[in-house]
Amino acid sequence: MDNLGLLADGLAAALTPMNLLYAAVGVLLGTFVGVLPGIGPAMAIALLLPVTFGLEPTQAFIMFAGLYYGGMYGGSTTSILLNTPGESASVMTALEGNLMARAGRGAQALATAAVGSFVAGTIGTLLVAMFAPALADVAVEIGAPSYFALMVLALVMTATVLGASPLRGLMSLFVGLTIGLVGLDLNTGQPRLTFGVTQLVDRLDIVVVAVGIFALGEALWVAAHLRRKPARVVPVGQPWLGRADLKRSWKPWLRGTAYGFPFGALPAGGAELPTFLSFVTERSLAKRGVAKRRADAKDEFGRGAIEGVAGPEAANNASAAGMLVPMLALGLPVTATASVMLSALQGYGIQPGPQLMTEHADMVWTLLASLLIGNLLLLVLNLPLAPLWARLLRIPRPQLYAGILFFACLGAYATNLDPFDIALLLVFGLLGMAMRRFGLPVLPLILGVILGPLMETKLREALTISGGDPAILWSEPLAIAIYAVLALVLLTRPLLSRWRSRTESRIVAEAEDPEDAETVTEGSAR
Repeated sequence: MDNLGLLADGLAAALTPMNLLYAAVGVLLGTFVGVLPGIGPAMAIALLLPVTFGLEPTQAFIMFAGLYYGGMYGGSTTSILLNTPGESASVMTALEGNLMARAGRGAQALATAAVGSFVAGTIGTLLVAMFAPALADVAVEIGAPSYFALMVLALVMTATVLGASPLRGLMSLFVGLTIGLVGLDLNTGQPRLTFGVTQLVDRLDIVVVAVGIFALGEALWVAAHLRRKPARVVPVGQPWLGRADLKRSWKPWLRGTAYGFPFGALPAGGAELPTFLSFVTERSLAKRGVAKRRADAKDEFGRGAIEGVAGPEAANNASAAGMLVPMLALGLPVTATASVMLSALQGYGIQPGPQLMTEHADMVWTLLASLLIGNLLLLVLNLPLAPLWARLLRIPRPQLYAGILFFACLGAYATNLDPFDIALLLVFGLLGMAMRRFGLPVLPLILGVILGPLMETKLREALTISGGDPAILWSEPLAIAIYAVLALVLLTRPLLSRWRSRTESRIVAEAEDPEDAETVTEGSAR
């Protein structure tokens, strides 16, 4: 009851007219940016970080709450109407969602995505309010070796387990850790990797790095493959759900939430796996239900099944809420969006971690309450505006990405009012473009930049306690357990990847031609 009382106090603080205005502006801006092709929630928040520079921390994070959920909703709109996922977690939504839109049921697909996002986001936020304070209380007692082990877990799993190629993930992580070393050594005061440039002595501004990698890198990559014609968008009417659609959707919403939140709350979570598992579950249950009804009944999966949108979209948003648990309680971002939000906290001089829940309790509970408010505003404001967001997808790419370049440069300059930051922005934009060209994931790089300095601090703290003996790194029971879990996951990764790739191939094949896919599967089984 204590946590619910604190959450009620946060609601009282967030429900002022000015804070409600910031939440509404955040929802609309987040949806506006997130609905554009190729721009996910992480890029939306990175691009709009400079907008919040003049605000108080609480007001800024109320707007971030709206930006976060608005960007998530915008990504589902792009996936359904354009078959272009804004991020990897929206791939499963696109499979059945775009087929529904082509079959004239785009309104129902958008509605089940929006309502599912609201249900999963609300349940997820309430679970964060329950678990984050308890985890923070435990985390206060964690020693430097165990904290270091947690960060190793987050970095290695993000780089090797969640991506398609472990080697590329590790390469991206190495680049991020190297960038995190730039600046003065915290112990000796010696400059590292500054190359005599005085502006690099104070470490790189994470806002410049994030905007360069996400916004500028994406804009340059798209410009290199520019299509001058507007994207072909499936027409959509006013989103609505009939009684039959609602009956088919509510169970997938709850199952998706059950999948998404635990994966998001893990120190090396992510929404890709829970959305995939949710899709596979709904597909299996649908096949089983068809078999029970009658032998000649046809499965809607591969033709536009509403369960294939409801489940993955709920899993995606529940995972997004779950990622706040390690970010607020441990200071560990596990997604690109969490990384950008963490950098925003650091920009206000606030260090996320075990002490955050006590030192800045008012801000944390107001933020959690704002997530509930932003989630509700998202449903109330964006369902009627869905046809308007669909028209935004017709903006020609040259004008769209010219605007992104302008705001990216403006944001980088506004950080320190130093033209040198624009040059840095260009460097990181070219790096982001090169990473997309060679298939290197962006998330390990951003995590390396943010967690690298903290990881170095905990490593040196542990070695100082032991007098330089590295055995202290595995001297605590929690650290040993973390390394054991990491070893187990790395050993089982090939089997999991093989199963996932086979299942995804079969899903795609059935989406193209269900009858042929069944024939191929039966032949290979023999």
